Amino acid sequence: MTGDAAAGTRSQPAAHPDWPREVRHTTIALLGGTGAQGRGLAYRFACAGIATVIGSRSAQRARAAADVLNQMHGTSRKPVVGESNAVAARRAGIVVAAVPWEGHAELLRDLAADLAGKVVIDCVNPIGFDNRGPYPLDVEEGSAAQQAALLLPDSTVVAAFHHVSAVLLADPSVRRVDCDVLVLGDDRDATDEVRALADLVPGMRGVYAGRLRNAGQIEALTANLVAVNRRYRTHAGVRLTGVPGYAPPS
Repeated sequence: MTGDAAAGTRSQPAAHPDWPREVRHTTIALLGGTGAQGRGLAYRFACAGIATVIGSRSAQRARAAADVLNQMHGTSRKPVVGESNAVAARRAGIVVAAVPWEGHAELLRDLAADLAGKVVIDCVNPIGFDNRGPYPLDVEEGSAAQQAALLLPDSTVVAAFHHVSAVLLADPSVRRVDCDVLVLGDDRDATDEVRALADLVPGMRGVYAGRLRNAGQIEALTANLVAVNRRYRTHAGVRLTGVPGYAPPS
């Protein structure tokens, strides 16, 4: 990414009528932000001019990842910072859970108090692999997002960013990440806020896709996209046809 987009100074999109507030003024934390998905999302949010905090079990590892992103990002008004997961959660208004499925429940259970009163975006995909390829795992609560909602009764959980390629997100040469972000949740203000957040990334469009109880099939679809990527050696995303109204800025 080069020019104004890389420096986080591209022109602001016109406000969508459903946007509850200007999400650009919010601090975003990425729990598990040193992983591929977390780093990629942190990079794109920082390029959009959002104050971004990478969280990790190791604050030192988080700061090292933030330093790499800041070198990629250039002279941002709001450089990425790295902290422990707990400190990152406390600093942010919106928190993204981007941890491996195996550590999902433990992390959220441990941080429940730090995440109270916040919007928590769950982008975790419980999928497995065997000699036949990728497949969705059974989740007792129905989905990772529903598990998060049960573990975080004082937070507002939204499911989103499941189908965005980590490779494309982290590649500075990719100026537009062309995909729709399916956003699910039970709180209208929170889902609108997350849709607005997706719209800040060039090429992305946030689309409301139902209640949190429908998150299971959204998470499972990732296994299909991985199969597509393996067969065609690509980084497939999702685009919906026929959705009326606002189109994100180019």
